[in-house]
Parts: sequence; structure tokens; C-alpha cells
Amino acid sequence: MIIAVDGPTASGKGTIAKALAAHFGLPHLDTGLLYRAVGRQVALNGGNPDDPADALVACAFPDSLLDDPELRSEASGGLASRVSVHPGVRQALYERQRAFATQPGGAVLDGRDIGTVIAPEAPAKPGAEQHPRHGESSGHQADDPLLRGQRLAARRRFGRHPQRAGQDADAGDG
Repeated sequence: MIIAVDGPTASGKGTIAKALAAHFGLPHLDTGLLYRAVGRQVALNGGNPDDPADALVACAFPDSLLDDPELRSEASGGLASRVSVHPGVRQALYERQRAFATQPGGAVLDGRDIGTVIAPEAPAKPGAEQHPRHGESSGHQADDPLLRGQRLAARRRFGRHPQRAGQDADAGDG
């Protein structure tokens, strides 16, 4: 079973996905970390994130890198934006996500465009809608430089505004 949890940044999709993975005993992948991991791996390799060859080599990063707290830094977000422009990187990460999604036994993936691009055949597509976190206004989130960077990276990757809900997506309450 593939469970594809789509939603915008800070919408609660990660929390939903982790809970679903724990409930069903399935592996979980936060796909938003993948471009950050490639950027971080380029840096660890001493490469140039603007060089398509260096970025493509970094796509073979070890899964353990996804647990590196540095991936959530603004610096890693900047590197992610730079590596995401390379078509070879986008293709390699698409293939990595597809392999994760289609592994025997199933998986839970969360991110943008999971149910429409990565796993359109997923039978379960809970959506997470964006709501301000407790004590925050939506204006505060809009001014967050990390969130702005993530949105910019997504637009570069897809050449459009990301997060188009599939017609078969389940409405979520965030």
C-alpha cells in the first residue's frame, strides 16, 4: 500500500505521515529532505552545487544523511535550490522516490506533488491543508526566509507553483 501525503510547507503533512507510517508499520520518507540532502552531500564532497555533474554524483547520498539535523538549516535550503535546477538531479530523485514508494509492503511518502507526480496510483492520498501553527499568524509564516526558500526551490524544480492537489486527493483538516 502506498500512502501519499500531499500538502504545502508547514501544513502538518509530516506529522500525519509519521503517524500513518507508525500505525500501518510502513517506512516513511519526507521527500522534502531529498534536495537538501543532495545539496548537503555536494558540500560534504567539496563539490559545486551549480555543477550538474557534482550534483548528480551527490544524488547517491546514503540514506543516513536524511537524519542529519543540518538538512533543516537555511544553508541546506540554499544548496537545495541550487541543485534542484539540474534535470539529472530531478530525474534521479524522482527515481529514488518511485523506488521507495513501490517497495514491497508499501510506504508512506510526504511532500509536494506526491499523489500527482510521484505516486499517482497511490490508493490513499490524505491531504494536509495549511493552517497557521498555534500562536502564529499566517503573515509570520509568509515572512519566514526558510519557507520562502522552499517555495522558490519548488518553483525552480517544477517551473510552476507547486502543490496542485490531484482530483482524487482526500481533503484533510491539517
